[in-house]
Amino acid sequence: MKSLKEKQNETYKALKDEFGYKNPMQTPKITKVVVSTGVGSVKDKKKIELIADRLAKITGQKPSARGSKKSIANFKVRQGDVVGYQITLRGKKMQGFLDKLLNVAFPRTKDFRGLSRASIDEIGNYSLGIKEHTIFPETTDEELKDVFGMSITVVTTSTNPKETEKYLEHLGFPFKKIGATK
Repeated sequence: MKSLKEKQNETYKALKDEFGYKNPMQTPKITKVVVSTGVGSVKDKKKIELIADRLAKITGQKPSARGSKKSIANFKVRQGDVVGYQITLRGKKMQGFLDKLLNVAFPRTKDFRGLSRASIDEIGNYSLGIKEHTIFPETTDEELKDVFGMSITVVTTSTNPKETEKYLEHLGFPFKKIGATK
């Protein structure tokens, strides 16, 4: 099985005819992956620390806490309270995380039917949501009571959605087949 870096090196040959690339530097590249999660209505400091610890184990990098910008009395949130965590991955950690996501986590997902092509935005970035962090191998069975979801955004240098779709397909992202319902 080829790694993400090996597939990236073959991108120019695979996509040059379709998009008219004249130079390997014109091919899209993944610049960063942003992983973020919210802590929701969790007020227990130990559970918030557990979420940060699990994210650190999954991504291999310490998450950055995101505080509330203003106080909201109805939600019992004060300004500065931790409302989520965010991690920006680049380089080898990014490639390792994407390899783990594509080759380990997605195959472990129950009833996985593929990723939506509609999640590609106008400027060529791809966003996906994961409902349970337990699909990653770093989680243990005793932690199943504190399940949380996360959002993953893959930022690319491509300039349009069609180019991003073909590029991510070439890298091995398991998109839904065209014509498949839901």
